[in-house]
Amino acid sequence: MAESIDLALWVALAFLMAGLVKGVLGMGLPTVSMGLLGLVMAPASAAALLVVPSLVTNVWQLLAGPPVAALVRRLASMMLAVVAGTWLASGVLTGDSSSFATAALGAVLAAYGAVGLRAPQFSVPTQAEVWASPLVGLLSGLTTGATGVFVIPAVPYLNSLGLARDQLVQALGLSFTVSTLALAAALAAAGKYPLDSVGGSALAVAPALLGMVLGQRLRDKVPPERFRRAFFVAMILLGLYMVARVWLPR
Repeated sequence: MAESIDLALWVALAFLMAGLVKGVLGMGLPTVSMGLLGLVMAPASAAALLVVPSLVTNVWQLLAGPPVAALVRRLASMMLAVVAGTWLASGVLTGDSSSFATAALGAVLAAYGAVGLRAPQFSVPTQAEVWASPLVGLLSGLTTGATGVFVIPAVPYLNSLGLARDQLVQALGLSFTVSTLALAAALAAAGKYPLDSVGGSALAVAPALLGMVLGQRLRDKVPPERFRRAFFVAMILLGLYMVARVWLPR
């Protein structure tokens, strides 16, 4: 009984922190929640809890702006490839070896933190999107299917397209929404998304939204660049800890 209460409190805290990061930076809910939940449960179980709060917050982000039809057409090949990649790699997340999935999740978190900390600036020419979008979508889907994390390489790529700020926010919302739905379908197909996970995932929406509200208020009080750097450093440390916990002898 005490263990279940402790787990519930940790889940609530994880989504509160993840929502806070999303409120400040406009992204990070899946990454933070997967990282924190991955410390106490198998990545497949963490991904199942992630589905509803991720879907709610990202659909909200997608629709809170101008019409998205043109953006959807522009990114359609990337989104289709995300779905394909997620299905192809979902066996890693849903397989019997949770240790391997945990190590993969840790490696992706550390890589994401390192890339974000360096903040490389590059741009993709419009004519290159024909082949770059499906390639990035496939790689992002493979990462999603293997780890439950949506950000690499989707986020750096979308940042490179020269989108206006509102369009970029919507593009991220679109990418994360499609990734969430593809992940949920892959988990369900593997029998890793039972009904009790749906209920637990729905309960996680409240702390995630509360965290977003707190983060939006904090955004005006904390320099965003300082918060962003602290966030990426934390992702590196968390990711390295997860890898070390799996592979180093105890």
